[in-house]
Amino acid sequence: MADDDLQAIRARRMAEMRGASGGGELPAGLPAGMTAAAGGAGGGQNAAEEAEKKSQMEEMRRTMLFQILDNQARERLARIKIVKGDKARAVEDLLIRMAQSGQIRSKVNETTLIGLLEQINEANQKETKIVYNRRRDDDSEDEDWGL
Repeated sequence: MADDDLQAIRARRMAEMRGASGGGELPAGLPAGMTAAAGGAGGGQNAAEEAEKKSQMEEMRRTMLFQILDNQARERLARIKIVKGDKARAVEDLLIRMAQSGQIRSKVNETTLIGLLEQINEANQKETKIVYNRRRDDDSEDEDWGL
């Protein structure tokens, strides 16, 4: 291979690595395979980007739920979130998946939301089982009293 070809391959690879690491220049002291985040420099910037990305995702989630639910259903879901946050999150996830797959054609009202909650409760409901351990005749306490 010619030196020009190797230079072009190296330049393309460096551009790919910069794109994957967030677009910044690689510091001169780092080896070719190591990104700036892995070297310890710029770790705060990645955390800020992650926090920004997470807040954008939550905002998208809220807007989708605003479009999916009517006012009464939204209020009920907010009350459920106060008491059982994990159950409310599961219902929100289910509603978003249903909307993305096209199963929801109009806004979800409160009665439909109650039906979804009942379905989730039935699916997650654990059956309680009671076991009675009865004494046997040989374990009778009558013998202890001498009767």
